[in-house]
Amino acid sequence: MPSRIYATFARARAENRAVLVTYVMAGDPDPETSLEVLKALPGAGADILEFGLPFTDPMADGPAIQAAGLRALKAGQGVAGTLDLVRRFRAENDGTPIVLMGYFNPIHTYGVERFLDDAVAAGVDGLIVVDLPPEEDTELCLPALAKGLAFIRLATPTTDERRLPAVLANTAGFVYYVSITGITGTATPDFGKVSEAVARIRRHTDLPVVVGFGVKTGAHATAIAKGADGVVVGSALVDTLVRGLDSEGRPQAGTVPAVAALVRELAAGVRAGGADRAA
Repeated sequence: MPSRIYATFARARAENRAVLVTYVMAGDPDPETSLEVLKALPGAGADILEFGLPFTDPMADGPAIQAAGLRALKAGQGVAGTLDLVRRFRAENDGTPIVLMGYFNPIHTYGVERFLDDAVAAGVDGLIVVDLPPEEDTELCLPALAKGLAFIRLATPTTDERRLPAVLANTAGFVYYVSITGITGTATPDFGKVSEAVARIRRHTDLPVVVGFGVKTGAHATAIAKGADGVVVGSALVDTLVRGLDSEGRPQAGTVPAVAALVRELAAGVRAGGADRAA
């Protein structure tokens, strides 16, 4: 496990709490505002940052993140620009883990080896590439692991006992459990079923298990943090950012503070779940 990710989960375990993982889209609504949002997240309570790679056909994402990707692409955001934002973030913050999340097509177009080398140089800690199954591990997963990048796999409610070992085989950093069947940001998870799923996954791996999709409020974060090692929030943050834009899609003075305020609420919710965490 890359050192920043390992240290983050170790610190959370020592504090008897889950970690808060926040997702924002690189370049949304423009590169500079995106960087300001990224910089604000750790101070507001985010432990791990997921930074979205914009793509024209994000099949696993709901309307909020699809729209974020389109805004970023319209603003000229691409793979090289995203890595540059990570590099600039690292100039001020060398401790918070950054995971790039997206789809294989932009990486393939950029060039896998070039992408991995540039990602490591920029300060990326891990990758989540949602459309590469274990059967395609030679395409990106294994080369990423060889470069010291965590390759974080998604498990879903339909990942049964026969499939789970294949999903976990080359996973590193943490396991991302998708709490609902469907796309991001469209439903609220059944928290009881999520706890059961996390326990099932833990029987197969020692990696931390984080839960995302459908988490919108501090109360949701508390419910999931009672049993999981981490809570992921994305669409709610993207929606908050959008509400802070003017009628022409430009950021205003309150745009970044509004996102930070929601992160503080979510971070408080994650920490509140620590009192009832499973042993």
